Amino acid sequence: MKYPEQQPEDGARRIYWTQKALTAWIVTSTVVTLLVLGMLLYAAIRFLPNRAVRYDAIQEHFKYGSTGGEVNLGFPYWIWQAAPLLCPDYLPADRLAPDYRARVAAHAARDGAAERLALSREGYKSLGLIYEKGLDGRDKDLPVGVSKRRNFGLDRVFLNCAACHTSTVRDTPDSEPRLVLGMPANLFDLNRFEDFFFRCTDDEQFNKHALLPEVGYLGGDLDLLDRTLVYPNAIWLMRDRVQFLASRLGFFYKQPAWGPGRVDTFSNAKGIFAWPWKNLPGWSTERKVDPESVGTADFPSIWLQAARKKRADGAQMQLHWDGNNDKVEERNLSAAFGTGALPPIIDHAAVGRIEDWLLTFAPPPYPYPINAPLAAQGEPLYQRYCADCHGNSGRDFTGARVGFVTPIEAIGTDRHRLDNYVYDLAVNQGTLYAGTPYRFSHFRKTYGYANMPLDGIWLRAPYLHNGSVPNLRALLQRAGERPLAFYRGNDVYDPAQVGFKADIPEENGRKFFYFDTSIPGNGNRGHEGPAYGTDLSDGDKTALLEYLKTF
Repeated sequence: MKYPEQQPEDGARRIYWTQKALTAWIVTSTVVTLLVLGMLLYAAIRFLPNRAVRYDAIQEHFKYGSTGGEVNLGFPYWIWQAAPLLCPDYLPADRLAPDYRARVAAHAARDGAAERLALSREGYKSLGLIYEKGLDGRDKDLPVGVSKRRNFGLDRVFLNCAACHTSTVRDTPDSEPRLVLGMPANLFDLNRFEDFFFRCTDDEQFNKHALLPEVGYLGGDLDLLDRTLVYPNAIWLMRDRVQFLASRLGFFYKQPAWGPGRVDTFSNAKGIFAWPWKNLPGWSTERKVDPESVGTADFPSIWLQAARKKRADGAQMQLHWDGNNDKVEERNLSAAFGTGALPPIIDHAAVGRIEDWLLTFAPPPYPYPINAPLAAQGEPLYQRYCADCHGNSGRDFTGARVGFVTPIEAIGTDRHRLDNYVYDLAVNQGTLYAGTPYRFSHFRKTYGYANMPLDGIWLRAPYLHNGSVPNLRALLQRAGERPLAFYRGNDVYDPAQVGFKADIPEENGRKFFYFDTSIPGNGNRGHEGPAYGTDLSDGDKTALLEYLKTF
């Protein structure tokens, strides 16, 4: 068979259209590739940065700087701001203005963003969080002890070290509060803070349909990607993460209420290792607790850490209330767990800045008049009864037993915190930071409570490890003469008793926490008898108190 010869113009036309198609394919592929690369670049710029807000001044870094915990536990910034307005019923009613919930319920669109944000901050203040004033006289954006980090494409916030180690002092109920860094956070109610977020994230209202409009009322200018992808997923992830924490840390529902200024540190630590707690007896329902399940104690002060690295025998002092660790750096890494800074994500440089600063950071001097002749009479009494266990002064920590553990049989104070820290927990903690230079190796089960230096003792009320004695004057009484109950959470100072006002049930309609020493973990016995100065005359006790004001 013969085929007709191909015409030259047909071949040229075919080549032309082939080249045309190839060019179109190349152009289309290039455009698609550039679009994909652009999207990938945008996604990288948007979602990959892990960057905390930085503060050059170390005091600001302590108050607002990150430890890295936002990567693990960080709440999306706008959800943090919206939470008190979405869940006002879970805030402590006894610490709120009577009309707070009504004001929150009023139609949000009638308020400006500033008014809604002020309501949000009012809610957090009911939990004991402290807001500083900005240059404009308004509360700052976030409370002291809350840091911010850009991570996974949005700003995330969570607690840092200052949340548990900063508070305020007022001279009178009408005085402006003075912020004091490094002192126990005796206003912060961590128990209620955790309860608020556990309950709020479990509420059916905690969804994008309720939260995103509230974010808009608060002034959150979310873009399309935020509204359709980032925040809806962030809400779901936050709910899932917080409810997981509730399953691990919800042990406190079995315990008596902690009250402000207190924490059950090592029950929290047990939560890391999935310690079983759901079948324990509950205080609210059965009026009993498991002997090892309550370890509530006061937040400690954290000044002058370098001086705690040496005691009479040349070793480091035993730290924590029960002396279960004797390495400052390891204790600090352990404490950072409370801010969400677990081993894979902790910001060692940021924590190191605080660690270095705390080596020499000292408490402020007592701000009220001191009777110098009376204090001089008290000094030899202190040297006789106190110095061996607590150091020669508020700056000289020399003493034969400073930083050592006194057996529980000798000190006689409430033993719940001691018994809560069990041998198995110490063994488990030895696995933390495994495979790194930071691996924990200094946790030990002890048999009593550690003798601590008394730097800034005037700011560390209430006293004993569990905060069961309201002031130093009461501590110098035998247990039978100490108050059976008092009120915690007041920052008005009482120079006569050397502590914070503890006999006032409320202020401006806001109630203080009623602390009952008969409840498990709250016992106020111990640290008494001739060796502890509780048998001194009233005049000698007054002189001793005056000397302690110089610390």
